[in-house]
Amino acid sequence: MRLVFMGTPDFAVPALRALIPHHEVVGVITAPDRPAGRGKQLRKSAVKIAAEAAGCPVLQPTNLKDAEFQASLSGLRADLFVVVAFRMLPEAVWSLPPEGTINLHASLLPAYRGAAPINRAIMNGEKTTGLSTFFIEKDIDTGAVIDQVTIDIGPEENAGSLHDRMAGAGAELLLRTVNAISRGTAVSVPQKASGALPVAPKIFKEDCRTDWRRPAESVHNHIRGLSPYPTAFTTFRNAEGDPVNLKIYAASLTDIPASGTPGRIVADETTLEVETADVRIRITELQAPGKKRMATADFLRGNTFPEGAVFESEP
Repeated sequence: MRLVFMGTPDFAVPALRALIPHHEVVGVITAPDRPAGRGKQLRKSAVKIAAEAAGCPVLQPTNLKDAEFQASLSGLRADLFVVVAFRMLPEAVWSLPPEGTINLHASLLPAYRGAAPINRAIMNGEKTTGLSTFFIEKDIDTGAVIDQVTIDIGPEENAGSLHDRMAGAGAELLLRTVNAISRGTAVSVPQKASGALPVAPKIFKEDCRTDWRRPAESVHNHIRGLSPYPTAFTTFRNAEGDPVNLKIYAASLTDIPASGTPGRIVADETTLEVETADVRIRITELQAPGKKRMATADFLRGNTFPEGAVFESEP
């Protein structure tokens, strides 16, 4: 089939690479190069780098509704558009190809519709998640499902490792879906939402603040669901009374009952534990302002907390 692939981040790269040997990728649509790093030099998206390496033509529109861009898209004469981790498409775009436009989404739809399904599934303590391919329709993440695969979530797994595993599994699922559409054997089923479904809205900074008033398991899920990005954080007051933010990358549960104020810090030379609603949680990897990510034991060699210090649960 003649395909146009649309995607931007690392998650989409395995999918693009999986399609190229089996179908004709006549165009790749990705985000414009963005300033990044301290020097604010223009940086290509992960998908653009992969597309150029494979010799695929690349388009980088700033406005998907632009008539010139849509004319260029139409001129590619694609049979099918394939979308992985891209922005919302106007109907004039997704309705263009004769076989329609399909999307790979990192959840078992209709659960976890939205921008952050991998993070939200772990944050909610899910034991399983999955991937879905579906036809794009007007309302986001609501189109008829073509195929799905279930993925187990490890009890200590974080969003980064799950992201990488799902990117690989998603590539296989997407190729299987495109092959089925090519053969005319694909069957799509309308989504049926029954009862209240978990959703996956975009994550903002305050969503990353750790609430120590919750049970330790919930706090643990919050930390690993945001690791390594955008990263959970917490705040304490230094000896001068100024707020200091710490990013938390990893933690583990203990069986030590909580006996004080939620957020109370219990630290020695190598160990940092925090009271929650039920038991203590042990922080094992963190990052202080202006410093690199490090093991907690390394952080504690050069840092101490004021007597009675507490990690705050509210701004």
